[in-house]
Amino acid sequence: MKKIAVITATRAEYGLLYPVIKELRKYESAKLCVDLIVTGTHLIDDYGKTINDIRKDGIRIDREIPIPVKSDCNLDIANNQSEILKQFAKLFSETGYTAVLILGDRYEMLMVAIAAFDMHIPIIHLYGGDTTEGAMDESIRHSISKMSYLHFATNEDSRRRIIQLGENPDRVFNYGAPGIDNIIKIKKMSKKDVLESVCLPPDCRYAICTYHPVTLEKDNVVKLIMDFLEALSSFANIQFIITKSNADQGGALINCMLEKESKKHDNIHVFASLGTQKYLSLMQYSEAVIGNSSSGIMEAPSFHVPTVNIGNRQKGRLQAKSIINCDSDKISIEKAIEYALSKEMHIFCENVDNPYGDGTASEKIAKKIIEVLRQPIDLKKHFYNYK
Repeated sequence: MKKIAVITATRAEYGLLYPVIKELRKYESAKLCVDLIVTGTHLIDDYGKTINDIRKDGIRIDREIPIPVKSDCNLDIANNQSEILKQFAKLFSETGYTAVLILGDRYEMLMVAIAAFDMHIPIIHLYGGDTTEGAMDESIRHSISKMSYLHFATNEDSRRRIIQLGENPDRVFNYGAPGIDNIIKIKKMSKKDVLESVCLPPDCRYAICTYHPVTLEKDNVVKLIMDFLEALSSFANIQFIITKSNADQGGALINCMLEKESKKHDNIHVFASLGTQKYLSLMQYSEAVIGNSSSGIMEAPSFHVPTVNIGNRQKGRLQAKSIINCDSDKISIEKAIEYALSKEMHIFCENVDNPYGDGTASEKIAKKIIEVLRQPIDLKKHFYNYK
């Protein structure tokens, strides 16, 4: 029997993996098993215990692996990595997986990749080849790519970058971003119902926001988040629905500040997690998506909603024309939000195309994975010189 392990450690990552898991499990049989291994912040109350969202989606969970998520300093991150590597190396040494599927660029997935690599298990990597110049994710993502056997990029620029790293073009594919599949396939809630679920009136104007630590600018985290919150507070007629930060260094401090400021402002509402359906439903009807999350870059354009992309965290990613980039200071953020809320920008966004695909990625990815796993696998790599 062939066994694929799919690993998820965060709410955002799971949302992107969800359609791929569903498509892969259509191939399950006496000869193929697709295990979902849940770890990381999914199991932590402070981050919304999002394993419950996975259960609500009806997705079978095969293993739960608690790992440390303390991130107050660099040493905490290093200690977390050590424990993750130890736990997943043990798991992979005992379970005989045929392949390990991971997504993205977080340090948890780097450790999972190293564990799989050490056990000579082929790695399938989604969302490789992107660039994010303001974050440590940039180096982590490309490191995972170099250990991986099979690659699924979200756009042609990223596919070329993976090949530039020396990877065999015959195993590097661009089918688009699975996150776009969710937009097309997941049934959205009505505006009335989704706003009622976050205790807001159905006729209110609102924006959704996420602000993660900028891991290469972590010394300024207090100023960065205060400028962000002060800019939001300038728009008293807009409700701001904010999802909490991730578990990167500085994330706990950001979340503490979000909670504190939300008590001072009636129009700032903070949630640990919203779940994929609710989040996409809110995005569909929102005035703007604000912050430094990749969802504003990759998903928001499909709804023709303006994005205010703050600072350097997403610098280098392929962007639709609906993205408004701004610096991280209060005045720059205010100006960008004002433009995003304008009638002019909303009219412009009506005709914007999303460069991340047509919503058919997950089906193609699953089909290609099954096709490749039916063939002999040779983990020896020959550096491909990009021409």
